[in-house]
Amino acid sequence: MLVFWKERLVYLATPKTGTTAIETALESLASLAIQRPPELKHTSAHRYWRYIAPYLAAAADEDFFVVAVMREPIDWLGSWYRYNQREKMFRPERSTAGISFDTFIEGYLSDPQPDYANVGQQSRFLMPQKGPGVDRIFRYDDMDSLVGFLEDRLNCEILLPRLNVSPEGSLDLAPDIEARLRRERAREFALFDSLKTGCYNDPLA
Repeated sequence: MLVFWKERLVYLATPKTGTTAIETALESLASLAIQRPPELKHTSAHRYWRYIAPYLAAAADEDFFVVAVMREPIDWLGSWYRYNQREKMFRPERSTAGISFDTFIEGYLSDPQPDYANVGQQSRFLMPQKGPGVDRIFRYDDMDSLVGFLEDRLNCEILLPRLNVSPEGSLDLAPDIEARLRRERAREFALFDSLKTGCYNDPLA
């Protein structure tokens, strides 16, 4: 999470959306940068508005504009799947080594979820069903729009490094499992699809 005091701007770091590169590029410009631990780095919209926004608003006498990035849902899950295939895992129970992408998605749709598939949901992170969400969401596959927005707000040129990239891996998904994913996580896909038209409210509310 990055806070830009003068510009009244907050960047929330949605997991697996290039957050390390963005924060590396912008940390020196931010008034406040929280990059660790992950629980604080990846502060959700709900936690921001409940705990952090009131403090900032009281100090600045106005709300800050909140931005974040969303990744296409299957691509986002694939990034988690590939990332957790690393040989050196701090938490072995989260490893996806030896697990197919189909199995990972089935685990993700299970209740309870196995540890390796417990990765959350972007829609909950960005647009909680109760309370305000992110003011503007940018698409991960259109990072140029985010960079352009930030360059205008921060009045500087921004070059994003390529960091913390997940290893390569097969993301073949059986049609029936993909259909189930799209059905059971319809809010994820609807929110991402809404970004094409600049609609940032919950399309399924």
